[in-house]
Amino acid sequence: MGIIVNLDVMMAKRKIGLGELAQKVDLTPANLSILKTGKARAIRFSTLEAICEALECQPGDILEFDNAEENEKKI
Repeated sequence: MGIIVNLDVMMAKRKIGLGELAQKVDLTPANLSILKTGKARAIRFSTLEAICEALECQPGDILEFDNAEENEKKI
């Protein structure tokens, strides 16, 4: 599975919409949506830092590693 993006979960916990967060972190709503849906291939540390600051959270609250698929390949 790889990296799971839990941005939508943190946004819901903080009761903040996509447009408002995009404005706070200086991203377009379209680019933030790509990140939120897990379709992004990369994220800059400066962007991650701005998101964490705006949502008052840690990077681990947003990003999660799931190696279930790797474990299945080894069996």
